[in-house]
Amino acid sequence: MQKETYSLCFMCSVRCPIRVVTENGQVRWIEGNPHVAGMEGSLCPRGSAGIALLNDSERLQTPLIRTGPRGSGKWRQADWDEALDMVGEKLREIIDQYGGHSVVLGERTNLSTHVSKTFLKAIKSPNHFTHDALCKGSVNTACRSLFGYTDAQLGIDYKNTKQLILYGRNIFEAIEVKVANAVTEALDKGAKLTYIDPRVSVTATKANRYWMIRPGTDLALNYALIHVILKERLYDAGYVERWVDGLHRLQDFVRPYTPEWAEQETGIPAEEIVDFAREVSKDKPSVVFHMGYRGASHTDEIYLRRSILILNVLMGSIEAKGGYFIKKGPGEVGAKPARKLTEQDLPKVQVARFDKVGTPDFPLPDPNHGVGQMLPFAILNEDPYPIKAMIANRFDPLMSIPDTNLTKQALDKLDLIVTIDINFSDIAWYSDVILPESIYLERTDCVQQANGLKPQMFLRKQVIPPRYDTRPASIILKQIAERLGVAQYFPYETMEDLVRWQLEGTGFTLEDFDEKGFVAYTDKQILWDRQDGIKFKTPSKKIELVSSLLENSGFESFPAYQSKISPEDKFRLTMGRCALHTHVSTQNNPYLSEIVPENVLWINTRRAAQLGISDGALVEVTSSRGAGKIRAYVTDFIHPEAVFMLHGFGHEAQAATRCFNRGVSDSLLLENISDTVGGSPALHDTFVALKCA
Repeated sequence: MQKETYSLCFMCSVRCPIRVVTENGQVRWIEGNPHVAGMEGSLCPRGSAGIALLNDSERLQTPLIRTGPRGSGKWRQADWDEALDMVGEKLREIIDQYGGHSVVLGERTNLSTHVSKTFLKAIKSPNHFTHDALCKGSVNTACRSLFGYTDAQLGIDYKNTKQLILYGRNIFEAIEVKVANAVTEALDKGAKLTYIDPRVSVTATKANRYWMIRPGTDLALNYALIHVILKERLYDAGYVERWVDGLHRLQDFVRPYTPEWAEQETGIPAEEIVDFAREVSKDKPSVVFHMGYRGASHTDEIYLRRSILILNVLMGSIEAKGGYFIKKGPGEVGAKPARKLTEQDLPKVQVARFDKVGTPDFPLPDPNHGVGQMLPFAILNEDPYPIKAMIANRFDPLMSIPDTNLTKQALDKLDLIVTIDINFSDIAWYSDVILPESIYLERTDCVQQANGLKPQMFLRKQVIPPRYDTRPASIILKQIAERLGVAQYFPYETMEDLVRWQLEGTGFTLEDFDEKGFVAYTDKQILWDRQDGIKFKTPSKKIELVSSLLENSGFESFPAYQSKISPEDKFRLTMGRCALHTHVSTQNNPYLSEIVPENVLWINTRRAAQLGISDGALVEVTSSRGAGKIRAYVTDFIHPEAVFMLHGFGHEAQAATRCFNRGVSDSLLLENISDTVGGSPALHDTFVALKCA
């Protein structure tokens, strides 16, 4: 007999609502939740491949303990008690000798992140970090510098926008289903799409205007656009007068950055820049200059992201129909959100973080996520103190932190590496103990608090029993905590217990999610009054073009532009996503690996001819940090100064046979350099040389 369950996908971090049909313990069908606006039953390829993940014989099936050197692939199976006892005993020894702050936990942000943070606080460690800084830490800091809100607290009204401008935000390949559907609907209604990228992606082919910009020069383009908008008074004067501080300083700053100057830097004709500024201003405030999803390209990344957001401010598009909105929580309707374990009275942590976030050395990045790429330096230099143990929860530092060889050197100094994962990731392959997690179809998870124009809550519900001897991460961490004597901070035995604890005081119950997979606090959209009701969280209560956050820490609000022209004999390495894969976690999926089994290197036709590289040929790509061999994809559809590869390939874990040694890992090539103001790594500031292999 068939059964229908509403849940949440976790084939990527978007967490799309899904409807799952099961029969006799087997998943027969997965589709987008038809009750959720914007889904209408649709799902991306990764979501559809959840069935392949469930049935994959190569995913982790039982606890494993290393028996040979790290990375040798020598393991023995263990039962849960033995594996957890070993982890607990080793952590206790490390904590007793070095303190709780010698333990670090890194994870891909998930619904149980509050459990991970509670675990660390319970052992008196401040050292929790997520993948967010590696992806969009500088976007977060840029948003806070202007509005007092993080990027996660802002949403976009795609369906009603009239102008959508994307800086490499490849919406139709790096898919969020609801967003892709909403953008399609807006385009069908006549919205204009402008796409700016050194490479012609799928999204570029859907655009009304495409600019093949010189790689790294988006900030120059934006300074010129701001110059035109202010010079010709194309901005929303009433909105700016009411809500914006610092306009005159901005006007003075952009005066030298003319379209003619920008043309020399970007390659985009000056007259096109002027025409675009005039065109887009006619549709204000229903204009979206997209702030970016992955904003981790350059050492001045925060200023690029600020410039994008400033363009939105000048259009008056913050808290506007067809523009940006500030997400509303249940407090707007007198209700309460789901509880988190971090709200308990937890031990106070007195020491600085391993990445020094929140100190004078690194004052501005968000400590809620930390700065993960600082981990190798902290371990190797023992600065600010020795790090001796790492728990990796669905996060792979070897493939996500730039400079894999440096990261390996750092990991070799640790006394304990524990991985909680569903796949044989590279960090699992390099670990001492592997604790296998049940996949999203096999577990109930913590509540998703979904704030927005209509605040809601969603729930990931267990669909079928676990295939193998696996457990949810929230249960695994609780069981380690028990062995460390801090179990009192984890008031649950099952995931259902934890969800019920979270829902106390919200007015909702676990059973309320059965009908549609979500509950809503209100059926009416909440938009604040644009004249008097917008609640910015800056000290001035306005949008701060001249940022108190930046300037109080000794940083400029408007730094002079630094040229980004590439060396003539090298290429700027760029990377990104496709519709089939999620970061580094799906390359071994039986369905997805068959369609996209490895990455290739995009190279411009003219530059390839100069080097004698033909399409499909094996080329050696070399940076200051590493080298690898990869197939060339020779095309006119990439700027001559750049090369491009998909992120997430070049896996070293031999047990993942479908993706082992397929393609090249960008992390092997990248230098570990950062935007030291905003917090993101500078993933597009590494240059590579090419030759025929």
